[in-house]
Amino acid sequence: PRVQLPAAVLSALGMALLALTGLGSLPLAYLAVIVAGVATPPLEGGLRALWPSVLKGEGQVHRAYAMDAVAQEIMFTVGPLLVTLLVSLWSPAAALLVINAIGVLGALSVVLSEPSRTWRSAPREAHWLGALRSPGLLALLGAFFFVGLALGSITVAGVAYADDHGREAVYGWLMAALGLGALIGGLAYGARQWAGAPEKRLRVIVGLLALGYLPLTLTPSVPLMTVFAALAGVFLAPAIACSFIVVDRHAPRGTVTEAFSWLVTTFGVGAAVGTAVAGPAVELGSTAWSFAVAGAGGVAALVVLLATGKVLATPVRTAAVVTGSENDRNGAVEPGFSSGHKA
Repeated sequence: PRVQLPAAVLSALGMALLALTGLGSLPLAYLAVIVAGVATPPLEGGLRALWPSVLKGEGQVHRAYAMDAVAQEIMFTVGPLLVTLLVSLWSPAAALLVINAIGVLGALSVVLSEPSRTWRSAPREAHWLGALRSPGLLALLGAFFFVGLALGSITVAGVAYADDHGREAVYGWLMAALGLGALIGGLAYGARQWAGAPEKRLRVIVGLLALGYLPLTLTPSVPLMTVFAALAGVFLAPAIACSFIVVDRHAPRGTVTEAFSWLVTTFGVGAAVGTAVAGPAVELGSTAWSFAVAGAGGVAALVVLLATGKVLATPVRTAAVVTGSENDRNGAVEPGFSSGHKA
């Protein structure tokens, strides 16, 4: 809490500065964006580290991760639509200010909650790499860089597809369909207890995710494209939810919050790269090429997971961690799952 709220306020001030000054002074605009980005609080990593101390049992935490992934996809879908609505009703500056206010209120609700105030991490071994000394975590981060790349490219490809069909609303339909698919997939994934190692399950899910992106390259009529977008989203939330479990199993003791934050950061960097790559793909080729970038990202993520199978097969977490985390409701012991095969 001592970090999250001040960081959220500082980040909001950076974006507020951008809203008030605009692009009249590019150096000032760059400074505002840098401050906002660097100060962005690690709320997602912190929240995911809290789940095992809030809920009883591995099954409940598993379902919470699935709902967390669903909420994230809904946020990514609704957020841009809300910004578009605010811009159309008022102005870009007003949109930035409203979104910043929502962000600060969200951070405030998290840091003032009892689980956040009482949670404590386990003692950690001093190491300059922190969570990144885990080979399994590095493998997962590499894979989810490409998952983020795929998602980032889809946003640009969706805009290009909407332009091709002469209706701005088409983009909203595609993103809503993608979010609906993620909602359905996440609910279905969280509704059952999965047997087997989550690392193996993640490979299957990411493979299906990559397969789901391929029909988008056909760029058919709007109704059929909307269906394809929904299908493309079905395995996104399950992939993210399963990755949370894998992170928890491979994060070294005392670094679970840092590990989750690295996953969020890597995913975001991948999305930014996907956005940057998809634009030239549209200009140099066609809209289908930009959707092909998403398919390539999904395939690359699967290749990384397959190539690092041996590393991912050896989680660092032990059953002793789980016992402590489930019994210690004050969060004095770091949350974690057993290294067994039910997650």
